[in-house]
Amino acid sequence: MEKKIYSMENLGCANCAAKMEAKFNAHPGVESATITFATKQLHLTAENPDSLIPELQEIARTVEADICIVSRNSHRESVGHHECNCGHSQHGNSCGCGHQHEHNHECTCGHSHEDKSRAEKMPEETLLGYAAVLFAVGLTLDYFGMLGLSVLCCVIAYVMLGRDIVATAVKNLVKGHIFDENFLMSVATLGAFVIGEAPEAVGVMLFYRVGEFFEHRAVERSRRQIMAAVDLRPETVNLLVRGKIRVTPAERVLPGALVLVRPGDRIPLDGIVVSGESRIDTAPITGEPVPVHVAEGDAVISGCINTIGQLTIRVEKPLSESMVTRILDSVENAAASKPRIDRFITRFARIYTPIVVAAAAAVAIVPSVLTGNWSYWVYTALTFLVMSCPCALVLSVPLAFFSGIGLGSRRGILFKGGQSMEALAGIKAVVMDKTGTLTRGDFRVQKVVGDEDLLVICASCEQQSSHPIAASIAAAAREQNLALKTPESMEEIAGQGIRAVLDGRTILCGNARLMEENRVAYDAVEETGTVVLVAVEGRFTGYLLIADTVKEDAEDAVQRLKSRGLATAILTGDSAETALAVAARTGVETVFAGLLPHQKLEKLREIRKEKGAVLFVGDGINDAPVLAGADVGAAMGSGADAAIEAADVVFMTSEAAAIPAALEIAKKTQSVAWQNVIFALAVKFAVMILGLFGFASMWLAVFADSGVAMLCVLNSIRMLYKK
Repeated sequence: MEKKIYSMENLGCANCAAKMEAKFNAHPGVESATITFATKQLHLTAENPDSLIPELQEIARTVEADICIVSRNSHRESVGHHECNCGHSQHGNSCGCGHQHEHNHECTCGHSHEDKSRAEKMPEETLLGYAAVLFAVGLTLDYFGMLGLSVLCCVIAYVMLGRDIVATAVKNLVKGHIFDENFLMSVATLGAFVIGEAPEAVGVMLFYRVGEFFEHRAVERSRRQIMAAVDLRPETVNLLVRGKIRVTPAERVLPGALVLVRPGDRIPLDGIVVSGESRIDTAPITGEPVPVHVAEGDAVISGCINTIGQLTIRVEKPLSESMVTRILDSVENAAASKPRIDRFITRFARIYTPIVVAAAAAVAIVPSVLTGNWSYWVYTALTFLVMSCPCALVLSVPLAFFSGIGLGSRRGILFKGGQSMEALAGIKAVVMDKTGTLTRGDFRVQKVVGDEDLLVICASCEQQSSHPIAASIAAAAREQNLALKTPESMEEIAGQGIRAVLDGRTILCGNARLMEENRVAYDAVEETGTVVLVAVEGRFTGYLLIADTVKEDAEDAVQRLKSRGLATAILTGDSAETALAVAARTGVETVFAGLLPHQKLEKLREIRKEKGAVLFVGDGINDAPVLAGADVGAAMGSGADAAIEAADVVFMTSEAAAIPAALEIAKKTQSVAWQNVIFALAVKFAVMILGLFGFASMWLAVFADSGVAMLCVLNSIRMLYKK
């Protein structure tokens, strides 16, 4: 099976998107199809996805007539030009890249692929303005008793506002779509004309169109804001060719090429600095506010901003594999992974509308037959029809999760799906690997005990060794700007340490076994970490303590987790002594040390059985099985690729503080989604009850539909501004 992503041009309704998705999945050639309204994308899995697009496009047009399904594969081959799946060239649509380009063409498939806003004979604002003026004139004429002219103004205003809605309703009715929004609004407003409420029919249609206008504006703005935050891909790069700058499309630049990055420019592709020195702002990728110093030989990732110096970078990865594309793909795929609440609301919407319409029919007929007051009860039934569209429900939940995913990406937290975010909100215990998660994984000299020149002697002997312990000792000496000497001879003894001759003296640097083999008497050292004993000419002169560094924010992060009532534990393959020291420093409650990968998984299952749903955070290759086996697996961005692939969440900052931050975002997102659902249903049911008792008009019913949808959209995108 092959999976491909397509853009869905002119997709304007969340409820219609849900209907299309259900129809696509019913197609015999489709393995799975997911439509994400927030990104206007179709994720399609099939034997040959491209061959199904013409059929799926026709199916989509039975729901929304202007839909055009567009392949993203060639969307950046040239700016503003790619192929439409109806077989005709399309110029500059949004193509999933987050940038809106001019496009207006006519395919032989008979459908115009220009934006709906451009397809209007006049701008939406102008149309609404003229209709509002006519409506106001009609009300004024009605007030002065000029009924004929008043009705004429209302009819003209209604034709301006409702002609497209009524026409679409008729087309859809022929196709068997009875419960769509166009049909319900048409029946409600035309019914108002029939019972002599012409001004109200026009007013309701005007209010509805205004609400739809602002709702679409809010959705598009939120979509642009989120995509702008995560789509950092460059259009062009400054390619260096024989010393000259050539502006080249980013996707054409291959590994090995040299690109110039000026101060203030965004680093376009992942690479290595070959010349220059600067500080780069990594906040767009990692959320880290402090600029990082880079110089020749340092690796840099795309999306970061070069702040002060000019850099020449050798490209290591093409655009399709660079960090900016990985982040965008991660966000888009995450948006397509629908949480349980989203799937529930979609199923609920399928039965909600028919139930409300049936209730409207009952309200129109039963009380009217009993009381004879047809006008009152038909009017009440029409209010039911107006509010029966479930758009507010269907739209608000995925947009809330999309906003949460966007917020996370801005903070260097990549959620791989709404499902993982939803699961993260229900976590009861957080289990962490030690190295790379709570500690930095870089061994440093923590203590020097002994003669004053001990560090110089040891570093001089160790500087030629490739062992990590030796490298950390040499680095400590360089940090203090100590002048090192070159030993006359140096011998590495496997499993023991180093024997060297420096200034004519025999130096031993190593563990207790080295001292014992050379019959050197030494003092026992009770320290947590790696101890390097040093002897000069057979005399013990002191020791160096080398240990992994606990992350500065680890203690605060663990306290934030515990304050949320979450259990914390460490699973590590390191020694119990070292793990217990880190736990004591950070406040982690439970420690399991000396574990092999399969033993970690067994301990994780024990913790889950005792505590409940578990989040595991790790960064090593050996953590991949545990990450996959946890309820939610999270990987540090600095970790192994296998761990990142197996994880549900990736912390680009590699800081411990990202763990509680991710949990807070997940909780907030789920809270906003439920706020939207409860608010929308509460308002709709309240208006229905008020209508039954004669206190609700169709105006209020329109608010319960379009107004509530817009408020839910605004409630969702406010997460993007959360401090």
